[in-house]
Amino acid sequence: MLQFYVIYAVLLFSSACFLIKWFFFSSTSHNNLPPSPSKLPILGNIHQLGLYPYRSLQSLAQRYGALMLLHFGRVPVLIISSADVAREITKTYDLIFSNRPKSMIAEKLLYDGKDVSLAPYAFGRKYSEGEGGRKFKELLGEFSQLLGGLNIADFIPWLRWVNYFNGVDAKVKKVAKELDEFLDKVVEEHLHGQEREIKNHGSEDGKDFVDVLLEVQKDNKDDFSFGKVTIKALILDVFAAGTDTTYTVMEWAMAELLRHPRVMKELQNEVRLIGNGKEKIKEEDLDNMYYLKAVLKETLRLHPPVPLLVPRESTQDVKIKGYNISAGTMVITNAWAIGRDPASWDKPDDFSPERFLNNSIDFKGHDFQLIPFGAGRRGCPGTLFAMVIIEIVLANLVHKFDWSLPVGTKPEDLNMTEFTGLTAHRMVPLHAVATPTFY
Repeated sequence: MLQFYVIYAVLLFSSACFLIKWFFFSSTSHNNLPPSPSKLPILGNIHQLGLYPYRSLQSLAQRYGALMLLHFGRVPVLIISSADVAREITKTYDLIFSNRPKSMIAEKLLYDGKDVSLAPYAFGRKYSEGEGGRKFKELLGEFSQLLGGLNIADFIPWLRWVNYFNGVDAKVKKVAKELDEFLDKVVEEHLHGQEREIKNHGSEDGKDFVDVLLEVQKDNKDDFSFGKVTIKALILDVFAAGTDTTYTVMEWAMAELLRHPRVMKELQNEVRLIGNGKEKIKEEDLDNMYYLKAVLKETLRLHPPVPLLVPRESTQDVKIKGYNISAGTMVITNAWAIGRDPASWDKPDDFSPERFLNNSIDFKGHDFQLIPFGAGRRGCPGTLFAMVIIEIVLANLVHKFDWSLPVGTKPEDLNMTEFTGLTAHRMVPLHAVATPTFY
């Protein structure tokens, strides 16, 4: 019994020493650090993120500033909440902040970081049909949820065991295995030419994105590593990022149009005037659809598909806005808060596409008050391709159909609650009534 009390006392004393040391050293004042809210021992500021981190971080930024320093465990995290500071990170010091912080879940799901943020589309055929397609969509949903969640082990490594008991480790292992099996099948189909007969679209020579990757692998002269794992990682980028964000933007755009019948009517007038009785809208028709582009810009401002942009990490010490930022600091840009910043936008919570009709602000990464796809070296390379697809789909939806909410549902009652993961989907599926329009 005495031995038990001795062991217990040693453990208690050791724990107390650890907490005191952790709190003391993490709270030691450094010269000229950005403003920071008080933090808890061990956890830091993790407890302040809440269910909707981008909303919680916006509230904190309103108190502590657009350049704010938090701590997730012992990891320093810089939170960016204004266009002015975002310009510093993604333009002035873009190279210094071009690294990505490590994530155990991302490494397991994304082939140890062999992917890129996004990549262009064309696989040769659809993989969304039938029972297999339904299961794959569910798998992508789990993938997105895992990547978008906060993994405590990344910030407090000695709490990694928590993931074993809460089921995260098992879920990551399952999703990674099933995704890998699917991607193996995609690569093998192309390697053995099983899909050649049905690939009638794409480039002139009939090659699609996977074919090009396989040719690069074949022609590789050992200048860089480009094996099968890298190919699967790039394909996964397209499936996960290229499709998830695209339909998220579409869903929010339709929801806002249904909430604002005047805007819907204005958009239909433009599309139908330019469509001029055509069976469908084509890419060449989009250039003169200024209101359509304004509607989508306003949707992206209020509903960026990835509210907190993929984190960056500083590679060396740097001074931002007079504050000292240490190498190894994680940087999170709150695109959601920047899009609703009253310093940049008049009536920021209102859905008003007209604000984009008489200015040149765009989402391509040059105007930092609107960066739903990021900016600089780590901005999304698939932005322009994705937006053309979204424009064509939305234009044809309002061209061919009149849209309304189900009987008994008022526009002002439409539920606009978000469901967060890697992307911010609608919590409640959007239900609308489509009435075909005949010309």
